[in-house]
Amino acid sequence: MSTTTAVAPLTTEDAEVLVAAARRAAEAAGVRISVTVLDAGGHPLAFRRDDQAVLISGETSTRKAYTALQLDSATADLVDAVQPGGLFHTLPTALDRPLLFIAGGVPVHRDGRLIGAIGVGGGVPDQDHGFAVAAVESLA
Repeated sequence: MSTTTAVAPLTTEDAEVLVAAARRAAEAAGVRISVTVLDAGGHPLAFRRDDQAVLISGETSTRKAYTALQLDSATADLVDAVQPGGLFHTLPTALDRPLLFIAGGVPVHRDGRLIGAIGVGGGVPDQDHGFAVAAVESLA
């Protein structure tokens, strides 16, 4: 007989913590961002676009979150895969649009289980990824 330990899902309160932490990290770097948080089923829990963020960053953050959720992998683990000759030339997204690079899209885990994802857009890829990682670390 096997037993399964219940893992608390990502809540709206968790999502608010993630958004706030990503925004703090971005503000410290002087960058305006959009942040999207999804639960494990791909349902949006939170979205925030700073007033002066580039408009497209909102769609970008959402695509990054969906891709990170689908692949359940940090961008750093996919860099080689998306290079020419790698496993992926384009990465599928839930929005049926290819996304070549998902720096800024990070899965969120609790007790080793995938519970959601965060996507950050607005800075350069390395910045967005750093903001997303800082946000996820704030839940620990």
